[in-house]
Amino acid sequence: MDDATDRILAAVHAVPRGAVAAYGEIARRAGLPRRARWVARVLARDTDPALPWHRIVRADGRIAFPAGSEQFQEQARRLIDEGVCLRDGRVLRTADDDLDAALWAPR
Repeated sequence: MDDATDRILAAVHAVPRGAVAAYGEIARRAGLPRRARWVARVLARDTDPALPWHRIVRADGRIAFPAGSEQFQEQARRLIDEGVCLRDGRVLRTADDDLDAALWAPR
């Protein structure tokens, strides 16, 4: 693994249980602004069962997998098990959340 991959994985591991972060936010926290797709590729390749990949969603709060797919269902199940509220595959947030709260602690 390279240093950038390690930083991405560290940022993913830092997302607390019951919270989510966007791919782009993970990239920024790893020092790789505008590299959201790189984050997605790293997550797709990683085989560590302890990696909380399910806490990473699109910038608009949607699960990135196709609705109804096994991956979609698995991510939704894991998020719900952690207390994250979803509606139609999207994390529910309040309009008054600040950016960090919106990305890290959805309501």
